[in-house]
Amino acid sequence: MMAERTGVGLNTYARLERGDATVALGAYAMALFSLGFGPVLGDLADVRQDDLGLQLEEARLPRRVRARQSPEAR
Repeated sequence: MMAERTGVGLNTYARLERGDATVALGAYAMALFSLGFGPVLGDLADVRQDDLGLQLEEARLPRRVRARQSPEAR
């Protein structure tokens, strides 16, 4: 029944239950959605909650540098 809800074959679902690393991440995601853990998975993948990733991305942003004005331009 869970294999049908998840949309995978019985062999794949059995491997999923064993924690086989060769099972596609999508199969794990579908199993979590089938069990009602969709919002938890969504929160886990939410980039707005990745503080380190946001800090690293901010560090990569270009800094605005103003050119020095020559004394004649003032």
